[in-house]
Amino acid sequence: MATRILVIEDEIWMATLIKKRLENANYEVQVENDGQTGLDTARQTSPDLILLDVMLPKLDGYKICRLLKFDDKYKTIPIIMFTALDQEGDIATAKSVGADGYLTKPFESQDLMKKIEELLKK
Repeated sequence: MATRILVIEDEIWMATLIKKRLENANYEVQVENDGQTGLDTARQTSPDLILLDVMLPKLDGYKICRLLKFDDKYKTIPIIMFTALDQEGDIATAKSVGADGYLTKPFESQDLMKKIEELLKK
């Protein structure tokens, strides 16, 4: 069975690029474009890993990460957050809500793939 990754990203072009890259690496990918739908999908499908944008419509990435990481049913799902925000406070906030990784946009696809592989081996 393929490893399932949920991408929650509101920029369609970015979500499409990430999806293609992951599918080329034989991951099964689902994309959601707003925070609430992304959270609902995460709870319904329990993916193997979540790629989560911070700035999303309806519900921001920090809230989604917190809701999943502080719920015993979902806390083991690795979450990589990514955003254009690269202040130390943003990274600290991501860590405080339980993010397992943090990438700053724009990021290199090989950096993303390396982080995904590292988290899925745990």
